[in-house]
This record gives sequence, structure tokens and C-alpha cells, in this order.
Amino acid sequence: VQLQAFGGGLVQAGGFLRLSCASSGSGINDYGRSWFRQSPGKDREFVAGVNWVSSAPYYADSVKDRFTISEDRSTNTVTLKMNNLEPKDTAVYYCAAVKHGTGCTLRDEEGMNYWGKGTLVTVSS
Repeated sequence: VQLQAFGGGLVQAGGFLRLSCASSGSGINDYGRSWFRQSPGKDREFVAGVNWVSSAPYYADSVKDRFTISEDRSTNTVTLKMNNLEPKDTAVYYCAAVKHGTGCTLRDEEGMNYWGKGTLVTVSS
């Protein structure tokens, strides 16, 4: 399984960005997809995830009213729409995949099976 994230950049506070994660590989439809982020000096944290079986979305409390995760099954792409961005959202954002049925959840960083390279999001005040 390969994951590739893109769409990061520099935006002013209150602005928006859209991140995409293209995925490919054998059995890819058996994997849920999540976004994590790591801000300077902080641990990596869960942002949002989508169950590939049920399409149910999950969000961290800090983003649930501003970010929306969606999937395009025809292209195996997961998109994270980020609205009303704040300087505290500045981070490197990573997409990841976890195999369903393993007991690991979309929020579980340690349980992710695959990671893409990060994409930097910078929000200026």
C-alpha cells in the first residue's frame, strides 16, 4: 500500500486549504484512512479518519467543527477540507492507513499500517 499526501501550503488565519491523500496497492479497500499532524515541538496527533467500510467519519475535538474528511472510492483518494484555519493548525500533516478488523482504530497512531510522507500546512496570524 502506498499513500501520497499533497495540498499543503501557506494560508492566513481564517482561510482554508484542502489536503488530498492518494492511495494505491493490493487490498487497499480493506484499510481505513486517517490524517494525523505534528506541530513543532509536539507529538503527532490524530486529526480525522474515515472508515472505508461504513464511510463513517471521525474527528478530533479540536477540528470537528472546521474540518471535513471525505473519500472518493473511484480514485481511492481521501480529502481533508480545512476551513477557518488557525495558527495552531500549523503542522506537518500525514495520511495513514489502518487495516479494518485488526482491533486498531482510526485514531490509534501506533496501529497504523502505512504512512505517507507529510505535507506542511502553515497558518499565519
